[in-house]
Amino acid sequence: MESDASTSPRRRSTSCYSDSGDSSCSEPFSECGSDDLSFTPAAAAGIHRLLLSCAAEASDGTISSLVAELESPSSSLDSLRRAAMELRLLAKHNPDNRIRIAAAGAVRPLVALLSHADPLLQEHGVTALLNLSICDENKAIIVEAGTIRPLVHALKSAASPAARENAACALLRLSQLDGSAAASIGRAGAIPLLVSLLETGGARGKKDAATALYALCSGARENRLRAVEAGAVRPLLDLMADPETGMVDKAAYVLHSLVGIAEGRSAAVEEGGIPVLVEMVEVGSPRQKEIATLSLLQICEDSAAYRTMVAREGAIPPLVALSQSSSARPKLKTKAEALIEMLRQPRSASLRARPTAVVAAE
Repeated sequence: MESDASTSPRRRSTSCYSDSGDSSCSEPFSECGSDDLSFTPAAAAGIHRLLLSCAAEASDGTISSLVAELESPSSSLDSLRRAAMELRLLAKHNPDNRIRIAAAGAVRPLVALLSHADPLLQEHGVTALLNLSICDENKAIIVEAGTIRPLVHALKSAASPAARENAACALLRLSQLDGSAAASIGRAGAIPLLVSLLETGGARGKKDAATALYALCSGARENRLRAVEAGAVRPLLDLMADPETGMVDKAAYVLHSLVGIAEGRSAAVEEGGIPVLVEMVEVGSPRQKEIATLSLLQICEDSAAYRTMVAREGAIPPLVALSQSSSARPKLKTKAEALIEMLRQPRSASLRARPTAVVAAE
């Protein structure tokens, strides 16, 4: 049903949509959560020397002995825990160690830990792989070791929240290898699990899920449909509508990726996304105004009905203000002007059908 501005439930707010409390245009996606290894005071005191030693470059012999400990069928649970934790810390604190650990054959025994019954070993294994994946040279090695499906399983079933969150981060890192890796992660079933984490996770889990979804949907078009079918649009809009979550920017960029396909556009409209996007154009930060304008442009390009809905929601005045803003980028002004033209003539041909307009908008 087409909405009417006079009866619209759209919340009017004077607060600025900003994840950071300012209107800067820094990148919306920082790196995903890091390896936050924490201990009780007693345990921390016991491994202080270990932490210091792991900050230095490890010898090849040390790394080889730790890998052998993981591979040995006679290793005790305590020995496995210690070896996995040391490899995790060595990979966390020293970039050179990451390459040496992968070269020593540690990836496969670490992957094996993901299916171990011990929750702590699962967490050490997942997080060691995350730390290794920070190094671009290691990404192909990790993928070729068959790590994607075990990581997806850890994302679904690991006992600790930290292990699940770090599995999301590791999948994000691996998706950056190439489009094939991103598609493989989607086919392995990661998307619905990330959507679930986006809905029910803690603050860090939600951010990691949004970052991973953005990378996967940007890296492989087929993942966009998977995300829409998994119900990602509703939680994204909820996060966009609530500045207190600190997730407005991230959610808006993921949504923009999803409205790049017809199913995403339909879901965004059906879930009430037009009021949220129009309000963002009106009161958002500069970056949010831009991504909301681009999303509305995609939604409106091929649908006269959607254009009418956006116009009735009151989008034209804030778009006019944006097109006349001295601080807006020229490209954004052109996009805003193109959208205004469509909204004022909703029955006209789509932007895609007008090559001149497309060239001018680019």
